[in-house]
Amino acid sequence: MRLASYRIGASERFGAVVGDGLIDLGRRLGKYQTLRALIAAGGLAEAQAAAHAAEPDHKLSDVTLLPPVVAPEKIWCIGVNYADRNEEYKDGAERPKYPSLFCRAPGSLVGHGQPIERPRVSTQLDYEGEIALVIGEGGRHIPRDRALAHIFGLTLCNEGSVRDWLRHGKFNVTQGKNFDRSGSIGPWIVTSDAIDLTAPIGIATRVNGEVRQSDSTERLMFPFDHLISYLATFATLSPGDVIVTGTPTGAGARFDPPRWLKPGDVVEVEGAGIGTLRNMVVDEA
Repeated sequence: MRLASYRIGASERFGAVVGDGLIDLGRRLGKYQTLRALIAAGGLAEAQAAAHAAEPDHKLSDVTLLPPVVAPEKIWCIGVNYADRNEEYKDGAERPKYPSLFCRAPGSLVGHGQPIERPRVSTQLDYEGEIALVIGEGGRHIPRDRALAHIFGLTLCNEGSVRDWLRHGKFNVTQGKNFDRSGSIGPWIVTSDAIDLTAPIGIATRVNGEVRQSDSTERLMFPFDHLISYLATFATLSPGDVIVTGTPTGAGARFDPPRWLKPGDVVEVEGAGIGTLRNMVVDEA
């Protein structure tokens, strides 16, 4: 099942994506005001029943897609999680023993089809295509052998980064990862019953149709189950939390000279069995 949050007129709603249409689940399941509320209540079966044989209420082209979980409690991001990315740094370091982590604010990510912004203070906006996990059942101290059962579904993220601002802090990259509207997430969540979480998933990023990144989750140094178990060791995971799992090689910073995003560029992140997240770059107003 594909579930999305969207805006039509002045109203924010959520629904099931069927073909090029949307079934309004908020109207049919009035006790859930948001997709996050449905996730927290374990309401997937209700959503499936409500969407069964229903006709779409809207065309996708008539709505504005929002981040699938509009206001997640936490957005965890994993740095340098593909082996080749570790080697890109050319610092001779061995593979890390633990994941690298940082957090993003919800306002730093827009939905599918919405413009991502190159900030006024930098020309070094870069793309990072990634697969993101959405937590269904929350918890703490989650064993690795049970971790996949806590995934509600998968979505995609362009984890836009402002490279020169990543180096402002001695021990963190938070500044360069949290510019308003600098990245994107979506277009929807593919629920975990509709995709094999144990099988490799291909991920590719294109800029203006040119493939810049291409890899598979089978080459993650810290796979999905490891990340969930590790995070839950020190933090309680909540329904709707998002874990952005890392980007492959090929970001713009790694070209010589670097290939930064500029206004008019179109970035597409495609995940096998998930879909394609597409956004155009604009300058900050």
